[in-house]
Amino acid sequence: MTSRRDLLSLGLASAALLAGMPGAVRAAAAAATASTQASSGPFRILMITFRGETDAERGFRDYFASAGIPVEFIARDVKQNIANLAAILEEIPSLKPDLIYTWGTPVTLGVVGPFDAPASTPFVRDIPVVFSLVAAPVQSRIARSLASSGHNVTGAVHVVPTDVQLRAMQSYLPFKKIGVLYSPAEQNSIAIVDQVKDFCARQNSTLVARTFNLNAQGRPTADGVEAIIADIKSQGADWLYLLPDTFLGTVYDRVTPAALAQQLPTFGAAELAVRQGGALVGLISRYHSVGQLAAAKAVDILVHRKAPADIPIETLKRFSLLINMRTAKQLGGVYPPIDMLNYAEVISLGKDGAS
Repeated sequence: MTSRRDLLSLGLASAALLAGMPGAVRAAAAAATASTQASSGPFRILMITFRGETDAERGFRDYFASAGIPVEFIARDVKQNIANLAAILEEIPSLKPDLIYTWGTPVTLGVVGPFDAPASTPFVRDIPVVFSLVAAPVQSRIARSLASSGHNVTGAVHVVPTDVQLRAMQSYLPFKKIGVLYSPAEQNSIAIVDQVKDFCARQNSTLVARTFNLNAQGRPTADGVEAIIADIKSQGADWLYLLPDTFLGTVYDRVTPAALAQQLPTFGAAELAVRQGGALVGLISRYHSVGQLAAAKAVDILVHRKAPADIPIETLKRFSLLINMRTAKQLGGVYPPIDMLNYAEVISLGKDGAS
């Protein structure tokens, strides 16, 4: 008997040919492919997000829709509080997902745990997991290596290599000191701060590192962030680097205005930092494309029956330089070098800026 996955493997092979077909033929072929796949029943994918749906999730869904692969998406969100993950994990046996999608380092670690966690620990190890928006999967111990996680997880890294970002920052506006603000409990943030420190050491520059204050529950809080950023500026920082810190991404509305008040340029590692957060510039991977890359890995697992540990963790091969000209003007005319305008996307932040 032909299994659901066998039918979908055949369907996906057909879908891969669609891009080169004329429009009418492509539409007919896509409809036939989708019809064949629909007869086998949809896959069930549990999507666990940190702060609601972003463009990464939309890209993930769009990939399946474009390929004509039937999927039932089950959405759950921790509402920016990782403590809410426990209730979601308790639901998993009743939801019976074929695959779990996770957003960000805290959620992913909470689901799969470190790669070397004992078998007795209460992490999900019998269901494949695909992540997006994880900055440093090896340093945070989600994966043994980028070539193989060593267990039931793979995914898409959204961050441009740190040294590449810092060189782009240097090209825009040379620096002697870089400021960073991060959450001390996020392992990926600690790893990236170490990378910035190494870069500064090689470039004869200085890192001014500060952490968010913690509340009574030991979680990071935006309380006092204006004073922290004023301190970073007083130490002579030329830039505030908005590294890919999960909590930082939820408080751009406090951080970037505080930096602007200090006339401190901001460089974002994530698309959201520039488009919605108002950072001056960022070298980023687009969330929608990261979601599609994660979806391609999910297809390898669901359709082609590959084990997550056999699927490399990757980042996109092409990046985008975003420049916010409104912020440049507010900083007193900190405009980019002319040659940057040949390849940058120049934006002016709007209220409905995409994430």
